Amino acid sequence: MDPIFEPKAVFTRSKSCNSTTSTINHINLNSNNNNNGSSHSHKSKLARTFLKVINLKSSAKFSSNNGIGICVFPSQNKFECYNPNPDSKITSHGNPKQKAVLEALVAKIFASVTTIKAAYAELQMAQNPYNNVAIQAADEAIVEELRTLSELKRKFLKKELDLSPQVTLMLAEIQEQQSLMKTYEITIKKLESDVESKGSEIDSLHEKFKDCLAFNKSLEKKLNASGPLSMFDNINKLSALNPSHFLQVLHKALRSVRSFVKLMIKEMELANWDLDAAAKAIEPGAVFVKRNHRCFAFESFVCRTMLEGFNLHDFGLGKEVKSKRTDPGKYFNEFKALKSANPKLFLARNPDSSFGKFIRVKYLNLVHAKMECSFFENLNQRKILTANGFPDSVFFTAFAEMAKRFWLLHCLGFSMNEDVSVFEVKRNCRFSEVYMENVSDESLFSGEFNGGEVDIRVSSLWFLDLRSIKR
Repeated sequence: MDPIFEPKAVFTRSKSCNSTTSTINHINLNSNNNNNGSSHSHKSKLARTFLKVINLKSSAKFSSNNGIGICVFPSQNKFECYNPNPDSKITSHGNPKQKAVLEALVAKIFASVTTIKAAYAELQMAQNPYNNVAIQAADEAIVEELRTLSELKRKFLKKELDLSPQVTLMLAEIQEQQSLMKTYEITIKKLESDVESKGSEIDSLHEKFKDCLAFNKSLEKKLNASGPLSMFDNINKLSALNPSHFLQVLHKALRSVRSFVKLMIKEMELANWDLDAAAKAIEPGAVFVKRNHRCFAFESFVCRTMLEGFNLHDFGLGKEVKSKRTDPGKYFNEFKALKSANPKLFLARNPDSSFGKFIRVKYLNLVHAKMECSFFENLNQRKILTANGFPDSVFFTAFAEMAKRFWLLHCLGFSMNEDVSVFEVKRNCRFSEVYMENVSDESLFSGEFNGGEVDIRVSSLWFLDLRSIKR
């Protein structure tokens, strides 16, 4: 009679995806016929053993004479194996051909799983943006692989596997590599889509940023560059003009100076200028309490340049030595013609006007060639001006707006029956709030400060004056 084994089986799977190793540790539990026991007990055990074998063969329908045992899963969660050959030993290697077939089967299963993963990734990719064709193709690929796995399962259970190990392994490897490549391609497309989306978002934010800058510039222009002089719309007679009108135009001109100086400082910063050194070059003895007070040195430089020749009837354009009285109505008509006009459009229609000549002269005096080259890396604006043209740049537009305010101030001053003059307070004069205005908008006082007297001195200051309002 064949010996009976009740082995304890332990199955372990190797790390390789293409092979599975089963290790079975057997414990021989062969009954001992020499043991002292009743013959009835021995016969009962023998009957149970035959019953197990019969049930095993009827359920598994698997037998072998090549040393491979038959394993079932009893209710006690153990493997029970029957070895029909009592002289053979159950090994973990088995039939090499059968082992190769099983390895090919496992490789094919893993290749199908990889294909399903790739198809599922493609299905996810096709959701956003929605691509109906790609979704259907991925769905069909998944269903096809599931059918393949189902067919493999059916053949395996019915012992109808007919696989060529070498060919199957090769095809499975090819299928798996193709699926991996497809997964990587889908990942690359996803990353490219994310990059494109981020790029579009960046472009959108750039556009919003530009819109914000344009809006800020428009607000700044309204706040600083003055806007239309509507107060003069109903004034048609020179006798209606008074010094308060002159002061209002003067304040608008000074605000336009601040707007232009702010733009000029931005250009200096972009060109990596040393603003401290530039301010010291303009006002060598000036001491700035705060760093942002450096702008007053540049404002002083701009005002000195723009007001040079202001007390002359032609603004010094014709090298006039003595002021000659002319018709005030001529200046007032020129004032009314320019006060609501766009300076660029006015210059385009009247390139040879006195205002056009004033623009050219003041720009060349204010913006040095080295400064322009530093700002724009060329001298194109100077070349256009010397060729009797006008540049179309943001910097020149701001300058033209400021120059327009000074030209209007000059025209209005000579439209009135008063003498207009410009004078400058000497440096280091004591500051007086009665006759002077503080440009920093901070309270200035004389008094005790840390146990010492505060003595506010003038660094540089220009005055426009009508004789009738001179104190």
